[in-house]
Amino acid sequence: MGNDRSHAVSSTRASGPGAPRQTLALAATLFAVSMTFIDQTIVSIAAPSIIDELGLTSSGMQWVVNAYLLTLAAFFALGGRLADILGHRRVMVVGTLTFVVSSVLCGCVPDGDFAQPWLIVFRATQGLGAALMFPAALAVVVNVFPVGKRGRALALFFGLSGALTAIGPLLGGWLTGWTWRAIFWVNVPVAVIALVLTFLARVPNTRRPEKLDVPGAVLVAAGMGLSVLGLQQASAWGWSSVLTWVCIIGGLVVLALFCRYELTLDQPLVKLRVFRDKAFAADNLVLFFAMLAFVPVFFFASVYAQVSLSASPNQAALFLLYFFIGFAIASQWGGRILDRRGAKPALKLGTALGAVGFALWANKLTDLSMHDQWPYAALAGAGIGLLLAPASTDAVNRAIGASYGEVTGITQTVRNYAAAVGMAVFGTVLTHVTTDRVVETLQGKGVPAGAAQDAARSVSEAVTGHADGATPSGTGPLATTMRDSMDAIRMDFAQANQWVFYGMAIALAVAYVCAHFHPGTKVTGEAAAAGAAVGPGDTTAAGTDRRAPADGDPGGGSAPADGGPGGRTSGGGVDSASLDRDAARRRRD
Repeated sequence: MGNDRSHAVSSTRASGPGAPRQTLALAATLFAVSMTFIDQTIVSIAAPSIIDELGLTSSGMQWVVNAYLLTLAAFFALGGRLADILGHRRVMVVGTLTFVVSSVLCGCVPDGDFAQPWLIVFRATQGLGAALMFPAALAVVVNVFPVGKRGRALALFFGLSGALTAIGPLLGGWLTGWTWRAIFWVNVPVAVIALVLTFLARVPNTRRPEKLDVPGAVLVAAGMGLSVLGLQQASAWGWSSVLTWVCIIGGLVVLALFCRYELTLDQPLVKLRVFRDKAFAADNLVLFFAMLAFVPVFFFASVYAQVSLSASPNQAALFLLYFFIGFAIASQWGGRILDRRGAKPALKLGTALGAVGFALWANKLTDLSMHDQWPYAALAGAGIGLLLAPASTDAVNRAIGASYGEVTGITQTVRNYAAAVGMAVFGTVLTHVTTDRVVETLQGKGVPAGAAQDAARSVSEAVTGHADGATPSGTGPLATTMRDSMDAIRMDFAQANQWVFYGMAIALAVAYVCAHFHPGTKVTGEAAAAGAAVGPGDTTAAGTDRRAPADGDPGGGSAPADGGPGGRTSGGGVDSASLDRDAARRRRD
């Protein structure tokens, strides 16, 4: 069965008595994916309270955050393929149920030695549920809406789902005042609403039975897991440790093997040939470097506010609200720019604003004042808001020849792997710089080098959000010195965070460079219709059969994507040989 049959089913149902209810279907998918976005940020606000109550280390808490991101990245491509093979509605429901059950179990974590592994395991299964749910939900939107309305529905899907991340800090601050466990339990009513709306919307269970690439799924999960493990544990093992580099290099080698293996298959887990489309590749590069900052900023800004600014969880949530005010306003502009001029102007402007915003924000962290920082936090948020929906939507539109589940699997894998790498790298930087700064502070007050090193490591590993609570309560000279040094230690932590935020600015600056590689063309509704009609066939050109030139781009076309005759071209449509191959493949299926 090809995509042509799926689209035919979708079109028939859209006009028949059992047609899906488009508004309810869009609402169902937004409620479902809102849980995945909220959970990327809500845990950051509650992190100090979780550390304090369960006695976790800060590196252990970073793994609680990272377990979700890493599993989400590792299994997103698998989720996209399963959605295509088993049915979009079915996989969306299974993913929602997996996510909400895992959420309940996260909230029921027992005290004691099992607390940390318990949280990490069920945060990982949360990520698995999200990896199943999100690509299936996007495919539901694509199948329910006709081509004429699909662009607006996709823009709304990406824009609102990204903006929903803003709810995480606010909701987390309010719920943590009651109990931090409620940040996981809040997913229960949201999941119930999503499932009820899915039933009421009469969402079709479109599918495309094909062979599942199990070895590919194992390779990509192993490669991502090993590389992030090495980056994450570098703070504990040290950058000179052989084990650190075995994990990092080993993970990258496995990912390279995965890419090579996928290119040999007729039905791979990830159709890497879509990267031959320059615009698709540029969109994903921009998303990768932007996501190094976008998700990690919630964790680091929240802990900074609660440690260096002595803010409460609610105050820390308001601190992050400045970021989202900029994000929400700019995301509307990004959508308009995409519609009128294509993705490239939005990507260039967004990455430039983001780089400047994060750099200025980093410069103000040592002022220890929320009032002085809010304009720069808003500017950083505006940069991310401008680029996020245009890059995601443009990437999906440019790979219509492949299924939407597959393409979303690629883009979301890139995004979430980048977020996990960002958490690991910036977490390592924060731990190292905090330790070095605190050692200098304590030695300056006469504490011996060995004792200062041990105490500094303890401080960096025991970030609680109430810095005085991490000081010794005894009457010895070290305890007294530590208590007298807390103001200086708060400043040390702020200076360590400066390194992190400057790193985020650098990531956005690299994304700005990547944005210039975008050819500047934009996908028209006509191209979307053509791609839908052709079906899965040859995806070497990422399905951009007809592309209109963006403003300032005189050509709008390019050479054949696969470099040879008979392939689908980026600028000129589909030739008869390509159609014949597609028809033959559908007959075989």
